[in-house]
Amino acid sequence: MSNMAVLEGVLERITYANEENGYTVARVDTGRGAGDLLTVVGSLLGAQVGESLRMEGRWGSHSQYGKQFTVENYTTVLPATIQGIRRYLGSGLIKGIGPVMADRITTHFGVDTLDIIEQEPKRLVEVPGLGPKRTKMIAAAWEEQKAIKEVMVFLQGVGVSTSIAVRIYKKYEDASISVVKNQPYRLAADVWGIGFLTADKIAQAVGIPHDSPERVKAGLQYALSQSTDQGHCFLPEERLIADGVKLLQVDTGLVIECLAELAEDPEGVVRERVPSPEGGEPVTAVYLVPFHRAEVALAAQVQRLLRTPEDRMPAFQDVDWDKALTWLAGRTGATLAPEQEAAVRLALSRKVAVLTGGPGCGKSFTVRSIVELARAKHAKVVLAAPTGRAAKRLSELTGAEASTVHRLLELKPGGDAAYDRDRPLDADLVVVDEASMLDLLLANKLLKAVAPGAHLLLVGDVDQLPSVGAGEVLRDLLAEGGPVPAVRLTTVFRQAQQSGVVTNAHRINSGTPPLTQGLSDFFLFVEDETEAAGVLAVDVAARRIPAKFGLDPRRDVQVLAPMHRGPAGAGALNGLLQQAITPARPNLPEKRMGGRVFRIGDKVTQIRNNYDKGENGVFNGTVGVVTALDLDEQKLTVLTDEDEEIPYDFDELDELAHAYAMTIHRSQGSEYPAVVIPVTKSAWMMLQRNLLYTAVTRAKKLVVLVGSRQAIGQAVRTVSAGRRCTALDYRLRGGPGGGSPKKMIDQIGGKHHGALPEPESRGQDE
Repeated sequence: MSNMAVLEGVLERITYANEENGYTVARVDTGRGAGDLLTVVGSLLGAQVGESLRMEGRWGSHSQYGKQFTVENYTTVLPATIQGIRRYLGSGLIKGIGPVMADRITTHFGVDTLDIIEQEPKRLVEVPGLGPKRTKMIAAAWEEQKAIKEVMVFLQGVGVSTSIAVRIYKKYEDASISVVKNQPYRLAADVWGIGFLTADKIAQAVGIPHDSPERVKAGLQYALSQSTDQGHCFLPEERLIADGVKLLQVDTGLVIECLAELAEDPEGVVRERVPSPEGGEPVTAVYLVPFHRAEVALAAQVQRLLRTPEDRMPAFQDVDWDKALTWLAGRTGATLAPEQEAAVRLALSRKVAVLTGGPGCGKSFTVRSIVELARAKHAKVVLAAPTGRAAKRLSELTGAEASTVHRLLELKPGGDAAYDRDRPLDADLVVVDEASMLDLLLANKLLKAVAPGAHLLLVGDVDQLPSVGAGEVLRDLLAEGGPVPAVRLTTVFRQAQQSGVVTNAHRINSGTPPLTQGLSDFFLFVEDETEAAGVLAVDVAARRIPAKFGLDPRRDVQVLAPMHRGPAGAGALNGLLQQAITPARPNLPEKRMGGRVFRIGDKVTQIRNNYDKGENGVFNGTVGVVTALDLDEQKLTVLTDEDEEIPYDFDELDELAHAYAMTIHRSQGSEYPAVVIPVTKSAWMMLQRNLLYTAVTRAKKLVVLVGSRQAIGQAVRTVSAGRRCTALDYRLRGGPGGGSPKKMIDQIGGKHHGALPEPESRGQDE
């Protein structure tokens, strides 16, 4: 250790910070003057810009950046000079003090400034422009910062990032250190952003044994939770045990014992025999409790709605359909094709129905027709969709108000809905568009809120990717032998056939490569090298499309990548697109958070459900634009697609990601004038038909593929391997929890498959 050196300096800026492991690249001012800054690298977890640091480490040199200091550990030292104090306070560390106010305070109190804030904060009112209210806020922020520092020091050796330490403190406050020491696995359940792996690292550091049953149970619940993130509602027991042994590195016997104990715990897990998702012998399914409850309840709700003798739209049981459809044609100026007519009758005469089909097949026109007829009979119609954009589109289509499902149900903190079985929605007909996006938990909440006798119509494209959350609700409702009647629209209308986007979507869905020449709305830029394809995709989105088609690169063009990682992944492309569309400007405020920088004008998306934000929560996938950024108040404001202004404190910014580029999964339910899709060999394992089909169907007017022909061929050829682990279709057919359905014979088209004669062009393509 003899070659360890000590370096003291003020942290001027953080160039890069990895939030997961704390590795940081920063510039420090060592006081040598002439604006000479030195690069330091290493774990600077918790260090804030403006702080004076005493760092222990080693000197070294970097081929590109020259002399640098590698930090092994550090302590913060309160700055002693007026300049240091001014820099420290002006860094945004204390809410309510920005650079201007820091200058005023230090000018007034000089080197005693920090002592005054610490011991006599009331004296801050002596500073021009600081009233009692702001003074109180600064004093409280200083105290909180001190308390967080204590937690930070404790967590530093464990490798927990700054933002997570702040969240631990916000959750447990003075009990933080006690919880971390004595119940570290609670963190994984209680604190967003802490998974089992981080909690496990902390548990090891505080001395919890490797083979502790508490650790094994937490690990099994984590493995199940990870599987729900991948869309599964349960895992087969054998697979869960194997995953547990691999994750925890303990004996199989111990995992089996702990799983049995979890199954005894009412809040642990549920074990049940269900059909295998792959076919063959039944399996023992292991569910996390909320997912088992939701699956059983959802199947029961469907049966309840189908069987109830009440009918809130009785007029359609004995309506003169010829007369009704003639009236409708006069109203809309178009005649329904036979498939569409079957769907209209189904939705208005059956309590639960599904309408599915690809682009250009007239789903939208069919929905509009159903809503028109229901309204003509004075029915109360409620329209919803899973995303803000999809709700807006549904509203434009029908001329009636539509909301997101979350807003419709008025979801509250904790995820409870204001509307449920005890207080159902006052609606005779509930229409939900983009139903392929409904995951198990949300679908269950929605169906609970549908009143007995009301009609529910779910509309969506079952060939798209399934929901981001667990389950395959739309596919399970459409499964053969189930009780829910459905119509599938298969005929592409003539004017839709003239669209390259629609034509190629159907080609991809049938396993045929898309046409990429001679079309005015569908292009391929060939680039086999992944990194070059990423750079080209950025150029196409930020420069070429706006120049050729007059589209706004932020509002109208969306880059959709198969995956997040890699040189052509959404993460890297977001950085390049931000440079191109919202570059740094001298007078434009910005906030660095980990490896990201937020600026006014940035396109962003929420990446977790937060029931405490906004009027009715802000949900995973909500997109918006940063409209304000206040360094003094440490707040950033986002105007969402739903026209709601949402404030974010700087310590909440890890709930936001940039959205110039996003993964195809995250784009579900949204529609954009133009999409740019990098399809490269580096995403080979992800490339599947429903992924490319979903990406192409997000575009209203224009698709540009960028990448390799072989990668596109791979995507078109590869049908998604394996079903998600769900048993909803089994329960709907009468499995445990689902009731015993009577086989319903559909008099008006039933499970309506197969092409019908192509209708004449009637101005109703989507």
